[in-house]
Amino acid sequence: MGKVIVMNNVTLDGVMQGPGSADEDTRGGFAHGGWAVPHADQSAVQAMGERMGHAHAFLFGRRTYEQLLSSWNVLGGPFQTALNNTPKYVASSNPAAQLEWPNSTLLSGDLPSVVTELKAASGLNFVIMGSGVLTRSLMAANLIDEYLLIIHPLVLGTGQRLFADGTHATLRLVQASTTATGTLIAVYQPDQPNEPNRGQ
Repeated sequence: MGKVIVMNNVTLDGVMQGPGSADEDTRGGFAHGGWAVPHADQSAVQAMGERMGHAHAFLFGRRTYEQLLSSWNVLGGPFQTALNNTPKYVASSNPAAQLEWPNSTLLSGDLPSVVTELKAASGLNFVIMGSGVLTRSLMAANLIDEYLLIIHPLVLGTGQRLFADGTHATLRLVQASTTATGTLIAVYQPDQPNEPNRGQ
């Protein structure tokens, strides 16, 4: 069975909003976009690739999917090709949502049940980037198997956080390393093996 793996850049105070560029995500007047760029490090990219494995797909919320589409189709390069070629599953409350990237599949309805079936049937690792709302929804259903967090030595004091108020989880650290730029690459897993909570 595959895994659901969350991979995100976060600050020390848990902010995940707009790590890549100034205009990436300005919701709520967020003015610190691009905060992860000064600490970018190839070792973090390598760690993400190792955790994904060769057999993986992406699992996105609709907003993150559209942001990646707009930014990487402009930038081009090998990451654009990898994103185009990799299966992408996109969660949306709109069952008629249009998905413009190739290899994209819309997920709607009872998302925890749909993701449970995907994990069981495909054998793929499903990688979530960004997508805070989606992450918290799957956390509540005990469907996250692993968290790879790239924790930056930075406190912003404002912005969307990965773990919003009311989120609860008990995790154990299974791997950690630091980069030359001062970030901490930490891999966490649930303290107990996940059993899907279909009551959520």
